[in-house]
Amino acid sequence: MQLFAQENLEGMILAKDDNKTIPLIGANVFWLNSQTGTITNEEGKFSLPYLGPEERIIISYIGFKSDTLSIKENRFLIHFLDETNIESLNEVTLTQRQKAIQKSYFKAQNIINVNTAELLKAACCNLSESFETNPSIDVNFSDALTGTKQIRMLGLTSPYLLITEENVPMVRGASQAYGLTFTPGTWIESIQITKGAGSVVNGFESIAGQINTEIKKPFSDIPLFFNLFTSANGRREANLQGNWKINNKWSSGLFFHGNLRAQEIDGNGDAFLDVPISQQTNILNRWQYIDAEKGWVGFATIRLMQDEKQLGALGFNLQEVTNQNLWGSEINSNRIDASLKIGYVFPELPYQSFGFQSAFSNHIQDSFYGFRIYDIDHESLYTNLLFNSIIGNTNNKFKLGINFSYDSYSEIVDTFYFNRIDRSLGSFFEYSYDSLENFSLIAGIRIDIHNHLGTFLTPRLNLRYSPKENTIIRFSVGSGRKAANIFAENQSLFGTNRQINIYKNGGSIYNLNPEKAWNYGASIRQIFNLFGRGGDITADYYITNFIDQVVVDWEKEGQISFYNLEGVSRANSFQLSIDYNPLKAINLRFAYKNYDVQTTYNSGLLQRPLQPQNRFFANLAWESVRNVKLGQWRWDLTYHALGKQRLVNTQRDIVGSYASAYGLWNTQLTRAFTGSFELYAGVENLGDYKQLNPIIGSEDPFGINFDTAQIYAPVFGRMFYAGLRWNF
Repeated sequence: MQLFAQENLEGMILAKDDNKTIPLIGANVFWLNSQTGTITNEEGKFSLPYLGPEERIIISYIGFKSDTLSIKENRFLIHFLDETNIESLNEVTLTQRQKAIQKSYFKAQNIINVNTAELLKAACCNLSESFETNPSIDVNFSDALTGTKQIRMLGLTSPYLLITEENVPMVRGASQAYGLTFTPGTWIESIQITKGAGSVVNGFESIAGQINTEIKKPFSDIPLFFNLFTSANGRREANLQGNWKINNKWSSGLFFHGNLRAQEIDGNGDAFLDVPISQQTNILNRWQYIDAEKGWVGFATIRLMQDEKQLGALGFNLQEVTNQNLWGSEINSNRIDASLKIGYVFPELPYQSFGFQSAFSNHIQDSFYGFRIYDIDHESLYTNLLFNSIIGNTNNKFKLGINFSYDSYSEIVDTFYFNRIDRSLGSFFEYSYDSLENFSLIAGIRIDIHNHLGTFLTPRLNLRYSPKENTIIRFSVGSGRKAANIFAENQSLFGTNRQINIYKNGGSIYNLNPEKAWNYGASIRQIFNLFGRGGDITADYYITNFIDQVVVDWEKEGQISFYNLEGVSRANSFQLSIDYNPLKAINLRFAYKNYDVQTTYNSGLLQRPLQPQNRFFANLAWESVRNVKLGQWRWDLTYHALGKQRLVNTQRDIVGSYASAYGLWNTQLTRAFTGSFELYAGVENLGDYKQLNPIIGSEDPFGINFDTAQIYAPVFGRMFYAGLRWNF
C-alpha cells in the first residue's frame, strides 16, 4: 500500500499580447540548484515535483524576462512573464508567435484549437463561417433559399456533432438548422475541435466529435472593440463589445451584434432571391468573478437574440400572403439564453476542484415555406455538477459528476402537432493518466436514464503514445446516442413540395427508435524540421457505424421519407494534412480528404447524396513584421476543391446523376495601421463558380417538382467585402 503520494506543484505561465491573455507554450520551469524541471504544455500549464516550502523556481521563455519565485506553499501558480525590453539590449532577441491553429501534443484526444487570429480570416461574422480556413470541417450551403451554411465533420452533418458553448450544449433541437448563425464571430475567443470520441462529461450525444466555442472573458478581454462589415451582396454588420473591471474580483462585458440584408439579388435570373432579406439583433451580457486567493471563479451570462428572414420569389410581399401567386417564405426566430458557471479550486489542494454549470434556453421559431407551416417552441434546461481530483499523484486524475437535462418540444408541421418532453439524468466517471512524457489515456463511462431512450451506458476511450520525440500516435473508440429531431434538423426539405412520410417503428419519438452509433479512430502526427523550418504531417482515419439510424430518404422523386435503418450505414473518413512554415512570415497548409459514406435506403445501399468522396484544401498565409508604429500587412489565400457528388432523382437530375467537380478560391487582405486599428477587404468565390439552375421547377413553385434542397455549389457568384476593426 502506498502511504505517501508524491506532491506536485502545478501552475500556468501566461503573457499579455495586445491586452489579451495568451498561454506561453514551451516555457521552462525548474527548481533552483536542481535538475528537476519541465516545460509548459499547449495550455501554458506545467506540473513538476514539489520540493517543499522556501524553495525557489526559475521561469524562462525566449523573448521574455526570466523570473525567480519563492514558493512558500504548494498552491496552484498563475504567473505572467514580461516581454524583454529590446531597446535596452545590444543583442538580437528571438520571439515565438503563437500559431493561429494549434494541434494538441500532450492530450490523449485529437483536439485542434482555433484562436482569434484564425477566426479573423473569415468573411465575417458568425460561427458557421468560422471554418473556411480549417481543413477538419467541411462547409456547404444547406439550400438555395436561406443562404445558410452547414458544417460536416468526418463526413457527417452537424446533428451528429456535439456543439457546445463553454461546454454547455448549444446548437441542438430547434436551433439545429440555423443555430450556428446565432453566435457572432467577433464574440468568440477560441474554438476547440475534437475529432472522434470525445469526453463523457458533456453528454451522450457526441458521435462524430465535438465543437466547443469559448466566448471572450470580461476579465482578460480588451476594454472596447468595434467592427463594421459590408459586402457587395447587400450584407451589413456591426459589432460593439465593451468590458470593464468593477473591482479586483468583479468584471462585466456587454456585447451588441446587428446584421441587415435589405437588397433583393437575383444573379441567376430564376426570379428567386439568391440570399434572403434578413435582419438579426443579438445582445449578450456576462459577469465574471475571480477570487484567486480563495479559489473561486464564476460566470453569469444572459443573451437575447431575434432573427428574421424573408425568402422566396422576387416581389413577394409578406403583407399580402394570401393575395398573390408568388412563392414566399418567412422564418422568425426568437431566443433567450441564461447560464451560470461556478468553479472552486481547493487552496491547499490545487489539484482538486469542483464545478457547477446550469443553462436555460427558450427558442421560438415561427415559419412558413410556401403553403407549408413549420413552428417550433423548444425550452431546455441543462445542469452539470463536476468534481476533479487525483489518485495517488497528479499523473492519475479523475472526474466524476452528475447532470440533468430537460427539453420540451412543441411542433406544428402543416396541420399536424408533435409534442414531447425529454428528461435525462446521467452520471459519469472519467479517469486520465499522463506520464508527462510518452503515454496518456482518458477512459470514461456514463450511465443515463432517459424517459424515451431508456437506460444505457456510453463508454469512451482515448489513447496517446509517443514512441519517440515528435511522433504522436492516437487511438479512440466510443459510442453515442441521439434522439433525432427529424423536422428541425431537416428544415431545408421544407423548401420543396415533396410529400412527407414517416414509416413508424413503434419508437417513442415520432414513432421512431433513437439513433445509436460507434466511432473508431486512429491518427499519427509527425513533427519535422525541413531546411531549418518547422512543420508537421498528420494522417487520421475514422469509422462511424450506425445502429437504428433515422434515415432521411429523398431518393424517390416527390417524396421525403423518415424511417429506422435496416441494414448498413457507415461513414469512413481519411484525412492527410501538412502544415509547414517555409519562411518566418509564411505558413502553408494542405489537406486531402476521402469519404466513404454509405447508407441502406429502401432502394438499396447507396453513397450519401451531396457528399463529395474527395476534397482538397490549401491555405497560404503571409504576414509582415510589425514596424515600430505596430503597422502590419496580412494576406491569406484559401482553395477548396470538391469532387463529384451523387444527386437524387428529380425532374432536373435523373437516377445516377453526379454533380461535376469544382474548386473555390477565397482571399483576404488586412492592413493594421496601429496596434488598435485595421482595415480588411476580401473576395469569396474568386473564380465566380455558380451552380446552374439551383432551384428545380422555379417556373412552377407550387407544382410537385419544386425543389430548393439539391444544392452542391454556391448559388451566388463572386462576392467582395470590406470592413474595419478598432480596439480601444
